[in-house]
Amino acid sequence: MEPYDALPEADPYIASRDAFERLISTLADRSARSMSHDELEVQVEELGRELLRQVMQDHLDLRARREEEAMAADQGQPVVTGPEGQPRTWREKGHRRLLTCVFGPVRVSRVAYRARGVSNVHPADADLSLPAGRHSRGLARLAVLEAVRGSFDQAAAAIERRCGKVLGKRRLKELVLASAVDIAAFYAAKIPTPCTREMPLVIQVDGKGVVMRPEALREATRRAAAKTAAAGRRGRLAPGEKPNRKRMATVACVFDITPAPRRPHDIVHPPGGRGQIRPPRPGPKAERKWCTASVIRQPDQVVADTFTQAEARDPQHRRDWIVLVDGARHQLDLIQSEAARRNVSVHVLLDFVHVAEYCWTAAHAFHPPGSRAAETWVADKLTAILAGHADRAATEMSAQAAAERLPPARSEAVTTCHRYLTGHLDQLHYDTALAAGWPIATGAVEGACRHLIADRLDITGARWGLDGAEAVLQLRALITNGDFEDYWTFHAAREHQRLYPSPDQQNYSLTA
Repeated sequence: MEPYDALPEADPYIASRDAFERLISTLADRSARSMSHDELEVQVEELGRELLRQVMQDHLDLRARREEEAMAADQGQPVVTGPEGQPRTWREKGHRRLLTCVFGPVRVSRVAYRARGVSNVHPADADLSLPAGRHSRGLARLAVLEAVRGSFDQAAAAIERRCGKVLGKRRLKELVLASAVDIAAFYAAKIPTPCTREMPLVIQVDGKGVVMRPEALREATRRAAAKTAAAGRRGRLAPGEKPNRKRMATVACVFDITPAPRRPHDIVHPPGGRGQIRPPRPGPKAERKWCTASVIRQPDQVVADTFTQAEARDPQHRRDWIVLVDGARHQLDLIQSEAARRNVSVHVLLDFVHVAEYCWTAAHAFHPPGSRAAETWVADKLTAILAGHADRAATEMSAQAAAERLPPARSEAVTTCHRYLTGHLDQLHYDTALAAGWPIATGAVEGACRHLIADRLDITGARWGLDGAEAVLQLRALITNGDFEDYWTFHAAREHQRLYPSPDQQNYSLTA
């Protein structure tokens, strides 16, 4: 006797096909013919999002059904053990949990493996690498990319426009904080791209204040703020007084350069403008720039991390190491201490822009601001400094001030410039730097301070807690370095290990 034909298996994506048909029917309906293109976009976006959500739901339902069928067909009941090593001997289907993804909320049904006195184990959770909370990793990724660009309110609004009402502002902040936990481990495992010995290695360090909530200020700043508050509210601050509401973030960057030799007149043009015969030579450009910043860690820790990155690029210390600073004494001390600890020789240069500002202030003691005479005076002094004669330039301006018998109010600017130049003579070897093709300004780290901090953490009305500021700062640096995609893969793998540890997990580790 011929066997009966088996009934065909039900289409697991029938609901998705129905959603697609509804989308087509809506667009084919008579009412859609009178819609403008922007109205059509709204309709397609809303129905299309529901279609994608239904496809996701149907796929999860199909995986759940196959897991239950495999459980029913397997009479041997394979042993499933928990993270502590205890076997789960009972099985129970139909355990559900919610998952909110970028398309909307879906349900995940799976089989639970149980035992008395211990938590349930869901193998399907590990197969899907489900997060600990309700929101998917894709939604967390979107939250990070939006939150580092603008305020958290703007990020929440942008996600709602794309995904619907799937994520609140508080949960968005929590996802951003959780997404930054593996950045230090990622860079500890990442191997920098090697380069030739002839390419100098440049380190730049700077600091910038971040407006914090009172409880997030450093102790000294908090005491000063409390003292000011106890004195009563005033209409404005006194000259030179700080509002005591910022915490200093340390920013550093490391990059390689191709040497670009220059002359002093390539930096400072002669009075009256340049001629067309000798155009200025371009300066060196930063290549493979790496930035780091922190508002929690101490400056010495940030400097140590920066030297670690530099040493990873030049383990044998065979390249020229150039360190550019703005003259802050505590930064110089930290850099020299770290260089001595690692037994590496560094060439420390003062930012030439700061030197120029001091010279301009001194020039206005002799000549009116904006005059051709002031410009000529500054060009003469800066050219001498670039040629390696900073001591002579300082002596000449002091002698000129004495000869002209400047009043104390004007001679103070000349004295300050003289003291600044003579106090940093060992960091003004610009003649050597220009001949070797090195940079002489801290434009890279100044730009990093503006981009990492001013463009996001310093927006109007922002008041930061420590954890939020640190997470956003590190994530912005990560994206600036061009490492976000690699990091997200690394972070997803680490998160999976934390949530679903295997018995032999201690025998291996992740690398970037």
